[in-house]
Parts: sequence; structure tokens; C-alpha cells
Amino acid sequence: MKMIEECGRRGKTMAEKRQLFMEMRAQNYDVIRLSTYRTACKLRFVQKRCNLHLVDIWNMIEAFRDNGLNTLDHSTEINVSRLETIISSIYYQLNKRLPTTHQISVEQSISLLLNFVIAAYDSEEHGKLTVFSVKAILATMCGGKILDKLRYTFSQISDSNGIMMYMKFDQFLREVLKLPTAVFEGPSFGYTEHAVRTCFPQQKKITLNMFLDTMMADPPPQCLVWLPLMHRLANVENVFHPVECSYCRSESMMGFRYRCQQCHNYQLCQTCFWRGYASGSHSNQHQMKEHSSWKSPAKKLGHAISKSLGCVPSREPPHPIYPEMPEKPLDLAHVVPQQRSLPNMNEAMVSHSVISSGAPTPTKRLQYGLDTANRLADEHDLIAVYVSRLQNGTRVLDSPSRLDEEHRLIARYAARLAAETGNTQRSTSELAFNFDANKQQRQLIAELENKNREILQEIQRLRLEHEQASQQTPEKAQQNPTLLAELRLLRLTTKAVLCT
Repeated sequence: MKMIEECGRRGKTMAEKRQLFMEMRAQNYDVIRLSTYRTACKLRFVQKRCNLHLVDIWNMIEAFRDNGLNTLDHSTEINVSRLETIISSIYYQLNKRLPTTHQISVEQSISLLLNFVIAAYDSEEHGKLTVFSVKAILATMCGGKILDKLRYTFSQISDSNGIMMYMKFDQFLREVLKLPTAVFEGPSFGYTEHAVRTCFPQQKKITLNMFLDTMMADPPPQCLVWLPLMHRLANVENVFHPVECSYCRSESMMGFRYRCQQCHNYQLCQTCFWRGYASGSHSNQHQMKEHSSWKSPAKKLGHAISKSLGCVPSREPPHPIYPEMPEKPLDLAHVVPQQRSLPNMNEAMVSHSVISSGAPTPTKRLQYGLDTANRLADEHDLIAVYVSRLQNGTRVLDSPSRLDEEHRLIARYAARLAAETGNTQRSTSELAFNFDANKQQRQLIAELENKNREILQEIQRLRLEHEQASQQTPEKAQQNPTLLAELRLLRLTTKAVLCT
């Protein structure tokens, strides 16, 4: 019975493996004359059919981290079951980001991608793949910008000094060139032992900028020429050209547009060019220029005039210039997270002592308490001075900058009092502090509590004085709307403090 079930499972797996390739063959990509376009079209079809074009490279990197691949050595082997878990997490997270009207079939996408990866990287059915293989294929086949993909690739094949390791790059080529082989383009873009030499001379130290210059050059290395083309295909799929094709006579084009450099105004759509069609005096041997966008004759004329007058800026580099040395990760081991406001001065003092030095000394607690008391006293004095100025007249408005500074001090002081007195009490199990440290500490706590009560009483007294002052001078307040607004704001602030 087990043997029958095993045979049935293998038969189902083989059928699922054939499904994607049968659908790809139905697209008739083999009629494309140039192997570069043929390979790019096939891999683009696989990408879209597996819904990988919806997964950005940054989402893929996050999936690698969530599944622990960033902590494993590149040579570590993972079985098919774990690979299925990784792919499942990618698609389930994708559906969370997509709107409900654009949800994908997760189970079908998992099945298609899993079987494609197995067919490309485990053709001998060992049931295991390396971590580097998984990263290489998923980072290459996912969506996103090619610049971001190449930067991630370089981070996987470089050392701690930001220099590319040739052995790692050779391993990357060995893995990524299995993709063209999987879509039956191995004779054109299969791996060879000389592939590395065709990309970089082995005597030079390759940095990130040099790596990007080579990979994004025009043309790129021959073994990887299909990679940037696949990204260009994705960018021009919905580009419209209001031009007639010189062969099929279609009145408009979608995708790429090709213009002959010898025949006047001879243009082909991508379908006719890829299949090698020609008419009239035009020949397939003529040089063709690829266009990925449409410019109206007016824009072309304006561009030509600007160029002749020297108004066109120089062409920007294909990529930003990055630092030669990689940025070192921040050491966050000793960073203390910000604590929430504590209900009263007692807990604030003890919490600060525990956070700052594991076993707090009485000297540290005393110093912190004195600093807090001095700061509160200074702010209380500023409030008293400001209120006295309001009572004595309107001269306080002579300096708007000073008024703003004093007003900010009042708001900051009121917010602090509200935070210290308005928070909910924590349970005794959450605050495991020992308040019976020594007699000096208890005395300091009592003094701070008394000071806090005095400040609250002073705020209430000032509130009453403000109300009397506003009632005694209604004409001045009406004449000066700025002063009236400030008095109302201060009254509301003090009321909020008293309510808390």
C-alpha cells in the first residue's frame, strides 16, 4: 500500500513539474530568432506565472531573514520540506500586502515555483539544495530593480572589506546560469569554466562600484546579457507606440519598437523583429536601434534644439556611487530602550537608578533627585515670572521670540506634570523595586513629594491670579487678541494639570 501511495505521489509531482513547461511551450517562444530575447521571454513568463513579479527584492530579503537563512552558511543544505516552508511564507506575506481584489492563489503559486526550483536545481532528485542556491534563484527571479538585486548579490559574494571574492562569484554564476538551462537555453547561456574571466580580470580587486559598472554596462557580460533584458521587458510591457509597423502594417505597437539605422523611417514591432521579418530593401543584417518609449516629433525637435544649444545635461551614471568600504552594522547590545513615564517621583528616581547602573548607589540616586528638583524649581520660577508680567501689563509682548520661549517652557512643564500624575498605577509584580534602601533615600523621597505638592498648589494659586487679572483688565485683553489667546491657553493647561 505504501509503495502504491509513493508511486502516486511521484506521478502527481511529475505532472506538476510538466505543467509550467507545457504552458511555456504553448507561448511558442522558440520562434524568436535571437537567443537573448528568447531566454528573457521564457524567464519572464516563469516569473509572472509563479507571481514572483509581485514580490520585491526587499520582500525576498525579509523572507530570507525571517526563515533564518541569513544565519546559515552558504554551503548548508536544506531539504525540500523546508524550501516549501520558505516559499509558502513568501506568498502568504504577499497576499497580506495585496488588496482583496488582487489576491493570488497561494497553493498554486507554491506548487509551480517549488517544482520549477526542483527541476532547475535538483535534477538528480537528491532532495536537498544549498542555501546559496535558494538565495540565488529567488533573488534573481523576484521583482524589483536590477540595481537592488545586484547590490544584494554583491553582498553575498564579497568579503568584510567590500572586495568581491572570485570563488564566490564563480559559484554565483554556476547557480544563476542554471535558470537558462532550466528553460532549455543551456547551449547559449550555460555555465562554463571561463565565464568568470569573461566578466572580470582576476588581477584586479573588484569593489561594489566596479561590479555595478560591469553588470549594468551596455552591453553587459555575455553570459548574463539576458538578465537586464528581462527587466527591460517588464518595464515596456504596457508601453504604447502610435507608429505603424513597416512589415505587419499594425497601426500601433506595444512593448519594444525597433528602428532601422539604414532604411529611412523603417520601424518594426517587437513581434516582427524577434521573428526576423523584413520587407522591401530592409535586411536582417541592418543595424536596428531598440526604443522602449515614444517621443512625439515636437519633443524630438525640442531635444535637438536644446542639445545644439548645449542645454542638455551630461548623461547621468548608470548607478549611484557607493562608498568603497561597506558600512559596519551598529552595535546595539548596550543601547537601553526608552522607558515610559512613571506614575510618581519615587518610581522615576528608582527606575533611573536601576537602568543607569545595574546596582545603584545612594550617591547616584541622590544626585538624580537633586537634578530633578532643581529642574522643577527653575521651571516653577519661570512660570511665576511670566505670570507676574501678565499681571503688571502687556510689556511681555514686546519680544515675540522670548514670549515663545517662555510659552514652550510652560507647556513642557505642564506636560511633564500631567505625565507623572496621570499614568495608571503599575502592579507591584511589574515594579519589583526595593524602596527600603536606606534612611537617606526615604528622606529624599519625602522631600521630593512635598516639593511636588507645593508646586501643584502654586499652580492652582497662579490659576486664580490669572483669572482675576483677566477679569480686572478686560479692555486690554480685548485690544490685544494675542494676549487673550495666550491667557486662555494657559488657563486650559493649568486646568488639565489640576484635573489629572
